[in-house]
Amino acid sequence: MSEVFGYEGFQDLADVVEKYIDNVENVTDVLEIGAEEFVKDLKKLPKPISKIKKTGYTHLIDSFSSRTKKKEVEVGWGKYYGLMLENGTKKMSAREHLKPCWNRNKEKYYKKMITKLGLQTW
Repeated sequence: MSEVFGYEGFQDLADVVEKYIDNVENVTDVLEIGAEEFVKDLKKLPKPISKIKKTGYTHLIDSFSSRTKKKEVEVGWGKYYGLMLENGTKKMSAREHLKPCWNRNKEKYYKKMITKLGLQTW
């Protein structure tokens, strides 16, 4: 029998697929690993100088976090105006920070999640 992608028969392939299914039982665990790494990188972004000096004030960069809801993992801000900065408004142009950070480092996040799954890439 000829070898395809390193597998000689259906049983070999079935064994590998079963192993992957066992690793993916709780996919949110895997997504949380990528999200946590993304939040770490976001918190390393340079902080623009803020004019607010009140005690108890938290800078937008310090408010990044991830949360899990049902089977979704979300990354975002703890401040209501984060989305306005990212996308802009009709009176203000966008000052993106999430999208560029994601695009710069997404391969790193994918690799961490793939490693957690125990998957190999061809």
